[in-house]
Amino acid sequence: MISLHSRSNVPIRPITLDGSIVCRVTTNPETPKPLRSKFILKWDGDWDNIPDGFGLSLLSKANDPEKLPLLSNTLQLSPDLNHLIDGDVIKFEPKTNAINVLYRRKANANSFLLTERCNSFCIMCSQPPRDIDDSYLVDDILRAIPLIPKDAIEIGFTGGETTLVGKSFFRLIEAAKTHLPNTALHILSNGRNFKDLSLAIRLAQTKHPDLMVGIPLYADTSQRHDYIVQADNAFDETIRGILNLKRCKQQVEIRVVIHKENYDRLPKLAQFITRNLLFVDHVALMGMEVTGFAKSNFDALWIDPYEYREQLAEAVEHLHSYGIRTSIYNHPLCLVPEQVRRFAVPSISDWKNDYLEACEACSVRRICGGFFTWNLKSASKYIARI
Repeated sequence: MISLHSRSNVPIRPITLDGSIVCRVTTNPETPKPLRSKFILKWDGDWDNIPDGFGLSLLSKANDPEKLPLLSNTLQLSPDLNHLIDGDVIKFEPKTNAINVLYRRKANANSFLLTERCNSFCIMCSQPPRDIDDSYLVDDILRAIPLIPKDAIEIGFTGGETTLVGKSFFRLIEAAKTHLPNTALHILSNGRNFKDLSLAIRLAQTKHPDLMVGIPLYADTSQRHDYIVQADNAFDETIRGILNLKRCKQQVEIRVVIHKENYDRLPKLAQFITRNLLFVDHVALMGMEVTGFAKSNFDALWIDPYEYREQLAEAVEHLHSYGIRTSIYNHPLCLVPEQVRRFAVPSISDWKNDYLEACEACSVRRICGGFFTWNLKSASKYIARI
């Protein structure tokens, strides 16, 4: 598991920063001096010849403090963050010596949390909502976006409910469009606020060249969907939101987290989508992430993917037969029926992705999605090498 946060960074020289900084990491000691203050230097060399002038210096190699030149804003980097490389973007908070990794250049996925607030209360939510003022998150993201390398393939906005940040929602999209014009933007939303057509119109007016909104639809009936998201009228609002987004020619992905409360109706949900939402751009059928509310409600929600393999295969084949691009996320390949295995995608973010010992000798380990780290204890008894 790759760490994205650390408070175990020890100041070696005084920290004179007035507030937090968001900067790009460099390992290049030859960075021109006029530009150094805009970078954070990760220094792997000896302390006695460390270059000066950087906004912050992170020393990954232990050494004698007496050899360190009298440079301010210098820390011994926690070993948890030794993975930092050129092009990564981090935030440093001087009050706590905390470092948060906002963007990793080598990551298979980079997403920004816009807010923890949400107007749904999904029973398996991996990011349980909190009604707090977390507007600083938007400020951090607006500082980070211009620093992301221009060759980034995709970034994501997630929550909470992303639209609850109000006007900042569009400020962030505009920033992504301006600074990363060739980078796809994937936005997670429960879709309910897009029941207001004006919001969908405003999104279309940003004219982002490659934007997709991922919206959860957990069942083909309002009673079951509303129960899963713990919100009255959520099903109707979600469907109206999807219709409004497509009316405004926006790309929409339907995301289905599978658990004990909805696995039995996966084929019915697939039929509902092909009858009523045939114009969506992608459907992702997803294994449950056992953290947050899913962990709290484990006994009520967990079902071994082996037990719903027939429903999964039927749903995938039905969606595919109607020409809908379909993917299976968060499932190890050995639990996916062979006839739909080609739809399975390694989708788990690398920082929380893991495998069992039994996976080591598997012939498809390289292309298998594996497990969430926190799902290992509940792994299926049917895991087997292919």
